Amino acid sequence: MAMDLHSCAVAGDAGDLLVTRVYPVPARSQRTPFQRDRDRIVQSRSFRRLAGKTQVFTRRASDHFRSRLTHTIEVVQIARDVAASLGLNEDLAETLALVHDIGHPPFGHAGERALDECLRAHGLRFDHNLHALRIVQFFEQRYAAHRGLNLTLGVREGIIKHSRDYTAAEHPELAEYFLGQYPPLEAQLIDLADEIAYLTADLDDGVESGLLEIGHIREHVGILRRCYQRVAREYTGVDEKRLFYEALQWMQHALVDDLIHSIRGNVTSAGASSLAEVRAARHRLAALSPETETERIEEKQYLYDTLYTCAAQVEEHAIAAEVVKGLFDFWVAHPDRLPQSYIADIPAEGLARTVADYIAGMTDSFIFHQYEQLIG
Repeated sequence: MAMDLHSCAVAGDAGDLLVTRVYPVPARSQRTPFQRDRDRIVQSRSFRRLAGKTQVFTRRASDHFRSRLTHTIEVVQIARDVAASLGLNEDLAETLALVHDIGHPPFGHAGERALDECLRAHGLRFDHNLHALRIVQFFEQRYAAHRGLNLTLGVREGIIKHSRDYTAAEHPELAEYFLGQYPPLEAQLIDLADEIAYLTADLDDGVESGLLEIGHIREHVGILRRCYQRVAREYTGVDEKRLFYEALQWMQHALVDDLIHSIRGNVTSAGASSLAEVRAARHRLAALSPETETERIEEKQYLYDTLYTCAAQVEEHAIAAEVVKGLFDFWVAHPDRLPQSYIADIPAEGLARTVADYIAGMTDSFIFHQYEQLIG
């Protein structure tokens, strides 16, 4: 019999601490607090800009490759599936999936590394989770009464803690987010939903790009090989690419099913019967089984070796770093060339952080345009 985890789920009634906001809002009986947060995120400029931000490829043109936005939609599908199967709060899981990548700068991880290197020279760091929190609290301006989206405490906690933990010693400014405790299961599962989505999608986009070959993937990625063999036995006379697409679906199903089963088992083993006990557990309870985790690591290493660091991608990453660093240095030297709204932030935020904030919000096409205009 399927076990649900309602007792461990984040409650949705208005008396729950996690549905409180910094600024009071009128009640809306037709929508839960997390549904309202979802709608605020979807209507934000930062969310719309995900359509113009890289997932894997920056300059390799194809309408078929994932953007940050289409990747986010795939993460939402997985997160809702897992949350529903476990009896968790689907609205919170969906909202956190929608917002999980909103803090990423242009050019994917290459852009993030470059921006972090720029800030290190000024004694600062770039962390996309913390930047996402700044976006929803400060940069989005949709309301007359205040800056930010005024999201619930539960969503703000999940934004920063879904993929890593922060200490009070390092980040005293985050004290309200239950530092020293693990986040709810709805937040914990987002990082793995993200992994499952891109492990599937990046094989797909890698083959579509011509950088990966299906036969080579089957030879080196065990979980995909098993799924492909199963599909090939069932469908004879079907071309390799269609079998590959079908195998990718089976692989994703296998990863999702394992995650659901593993979370149930971990919660039972930990004796967690409430959100408080999830928070106080010895480790995060959202995890893949040891066997599947080994397969995940194998596939991730394969993607790193054959796709993320292949010669074509290394060239793209070098161009990304040149553009980010070039513009960062330009605006640090010429802050008067920043938009007026960012110039106004310099006294409070400092010049380096303000420049990084401006760059982080850009789409890939916009930052290339800025580079061509200002540097050439």
